[in-house]
Amino acid sequence: MRVGQLLRFRSTSLRSSTARQEYVPHHKPVVEDDIKRLEDFLLSKPNVLVLTGAGISTESGIPDYRSEGVGLYARSNHKPVQHMEFVKSSAVRKRYWARNFVGWPKFSATQPNATHHALARFEREERVQAVVTQNVDRLHTKAGSRNVVEVHGSGYVVKCLSCEYRIDRHEFQSILASLNPAFKDAPDMIRPDGDVEIPLEYIENFRIPECTQCGGDLKPEIVFFGDSVPRPRVDQIAGMVYNSDGLLVLGSSLLVFSGYRVVLQTKDLKLPVGIVNIGETRADHLADIKISAKCGDVIPKLFDFRNSKSVS
Repeated sequence: MRVGQLLRFRSTSLRSSTARQEYVPHHKPVVEDDIKRLEDFLLSKPNVLVLTGAGISTESGIPDYRSEGVGLYARSNHKPVQHMEFVKSSAVRKRYWARNFVGWPKFSATQPNATHHALARFEREERVQAVVTQNVDRLHTKAGSRNVVEVHGSGYVVKCLSCEYRIDRHEFQSILASLNPAFKDAPDMIRPDGDVEIPLEYIENFRIPECTQCGGDLKPEIVFFGDSVPRPRVDQIAGMVYNSDGLLVLGSSLLVFSGYRVVLQTKDLKLPVGIVNIGETRADHLADIKISAKCGDVIPKLFDFRNSKSVS
């Protein structure tokens, strides 16, 4: 590689790295002793359940909602769509799908970071039981994790509100593109669910398809704010907690009850809880070990490859 090409490559890599860190809140460097403490915590618990939140994906360039200074609420006055608003209002559905359509290429192209890859490795090495994630970005699956439960559903599936019809989000994107050929330019900022901000005049002319089977309204298979996690999924997670020997929470403030409930279930069984998160969480008082640090500074450093368990 020539010098000029190398400099351009390094410059591009630096900009990409900086962009990925744009949504990571201010944090202190991790203390090496904390990494050792967490490793010791996990070594005696080969069946740990991992619960992840939006903080794990900020290092991939997806903002969370609540982080001070860099989260969505700090950057915008707009709030995420509410479930009943989406169900009852055609205008809300049109606005949501128009913005989601514009943001989808960037959202779906987002790649897992070192923490996602480390958790996939831990699963292969039988160090963790499974991942329960509050995120809808599918980054755990992209990283290679197989046993993943998506508490709030996934942005990669679209469903009908009136029947059992489902369609892949990529395929749905092609349908939206054919109906709205004027929508091409994607803004820089996306939301945790793939939503973006676009001018009102674009939204007014946006066209959305109906369900091809019953003519019903279509919605991403995401548990919106104001909706409830499906009972079978709640029961599934409760069973996973029961069969675990502890819980590790990564990148979640646990302010949303669907995540906090998993911690409460764990403590009800008198099982240990570890937390790695920048800043305070709702369950700090319940944690057996709490590390205030960026997940990417901690999790990938656990269980060095040279000491990894051999897996047949």
